[in-house]
Amino acid sequence: MSEACNRRGLMGGAVAAFLALGLPVRLAARTLGKERRDAMTPAGVIAAMLAGNARFMKGERLPADFVSDMRATADGQYPAAIVISCIDSRAAVEIICDLSFGDAFNARVAGNTVNDDILGSAEYGCAVAGAKAVIVMGHTGCGAIKGAIDDVVLGNLTLLLARFKAAVQATPGDDRTSKNHDFVDAVARTNVVQTVAMVRARSPVLAGLERDGRITIVGAMYDVATGQVALVA
Repeated sequence: MSEACNRRGLMGGAVAAFLALGLPVRLAARTLGKERRDAMTPAGVIAAMLAGNARFMKGERLPADFVSDMRATADGQYPAAIVISCIDSRAAVEIICDLSFGDAFNARVAGNTVNDDILGSAEYGCAVAGAKAVIVMGHTGCGAIKGAIDDVVLGNLTLLLARFKAAVQATPGDDRTSKNHDFVDAVARTNVVQTVAMVRARSPVLAGLERDGRITIVGAMYDVATGQVALVA
């Protein structure tokens, strides 16, 4: 069994345990302080976020007082994760994983790719600020992936879309156009898997923290039609 499969099994088991107990697992309850964050394991962070997503899908998000949460975190933040996600307006992790102020760093760029700036931000989030997880989150119906498939050329966007060509080429399929929704989503998933590998390869800092068991690096896909976040790497 692959490492990714083992990781998904572990996270899934942790989420199932939380849900079976009927616990309202949330990173902020009300807000995530240093003591609570530091006591969490990397697997526990992922489990809490997936449990929050389960509440979101059921329409059972925990009551929120964002003004109070804002005030509670004004003097400091202790996020448990950094999420590398797309700029898509439908994929705000704070909403779909039932989070609040101070729960997670969020680095957003079209196509949830990484460069030196994003990796440096993730290194700060984990090595300096103490986050326990790096989550690369793609989503279905991604416009950046569609643009890469269709070879769109437009100003600075051209170089950005070129980053996804490897994922397009690595994804099998006969109808290889942006009109084929299944192909688009398959490429988006491939891109997440490749980006997770890129994080480890290009950041010795993050790779070392993961080897030491201090963080986990995972990939996920968000379904914009169902609301589900599922681990894929």
